Formats: sequence, C-alpha cells, structure tokens
Amino acid sequence: MATLFILMLAIAYLTGSISSAVLICKIFKLPDPRQYGSGNPGTTNVYRLGGRIPAILTLVFDVLKGTVPVWAGYFLKIDAILLGFIGIASCLGHIYPLYFGFKGGKAVATALGAMLPIGLDLSGLLIGSWIVTVFISGYSSLAAIITVSLAPVFTWFIKPLYTIPVAMLSLLIILRHKDNIKRLYHGRESRIWDKGKTNE
Repeated sequence: MATLFILMLAIAYLTGSISSAVLICKIFKLPDPRQYGSGNPGTTNVYRLGGRIPAILTLVFDVLKGTVPVWAGYFLKIDAILLGFIGIASCLGHIYPLYFGFKGGKAVATALGAMLPIGLDLSGLLIGSWIVTVFISGYSSLAAIITVSLAPVFTWFIKPLYTIPVAMLSLLIILRHKDNIKRLYHGRESRIWDKGKTNE
C-alpha cells in the first residue's frame, strides 16, 4: 500500500504540473498568462485575456487534474487521510509545475476538483458558494477563499470521514491567497470583469 500511495503522489504531482492555462492560451494564440494580465496561469486570468471559451476549457482541465488522481486513489481503496495528500500533490503540481519553470497558479479549481469525488451534494454546495459570492461581490479571489473555508464544514455534514483531508486542501488554498487577502482588506483587489487590471 505504501508503494501504491507514493506512486499515486507522483502521478498526482506530475498531472497537476500540466499547465492548462498556458497550453490553452497557446492553442488560442493568446498571450502567455504568466507574463500578461495578473501573471497568474488560471481561469480568471485566461478569461481576461481570451474570453469565455478558453477560460471554460482551462477550468475543466484544472478541475480534472484534481479529480482524476483522487478518484483513482479512492477506487484503489487508499485511506481517506492519504487521499488528502494526493489532492495536495495535485495542487502543488499546479502551484509549482515541473514542466513550466515551477511558476503556477492558485490551484483553486484543482483543489475543488480533488473534493468532487466526495459526492455531488458537496460539489453542488461548493459550486453554489462560489457563484453566489462572485455574483454578490465580483471578486474571484474572495469567492475562492469563502468556498474553501466552507468546504470542511459542508464535508462534516455530508461525509465526516473526509473532513480532515478537505481541511488540509482548504488551508493550502487559503495560504496561497495571502496576497489577495491583503488586497481585499485594503480595497485594492480587482473584480473578475476588470480586464484592464493586473492583480488576481
């Protein structure tokens, strides 16, 4: 089991290291998201650079980077806590991608993707939380922070066994957003539709 777990960690990190944003921007002949806009290779920046279709494709692939390794680990009967580490490995691949100079994104979509195998009820609550927060505030970063903060609470009521792994993922994403939290506090964060601004 230990060998299988280590193998799944490696697969999760290597899969997470595939930068969907960079590849999709190349396909659509858009600027490199690491060098333009906010400099963050993620869905929001791709949306600002290229619109809905590239952004949706980026989102889908980033979600799958988290979902597939965790789902595979689940079917291989890997322990719940260890599944949390597999999800974290996927996120770390996204944040520090091996193939792209270790400069990646915030891993929000990948983290949410890693939580999706827990169930459709959790998925619906997470997606709903993100949409409602964006609709009310316009801040993608705030929506991400609130959604992952609520994730362990939702999980506790749905499948308590996975509360700790989800909390681990949530903490990673919140720490990754420390600069956004500072900008939100000082009123300098840009909203999702502000294409001319560079922070995210």
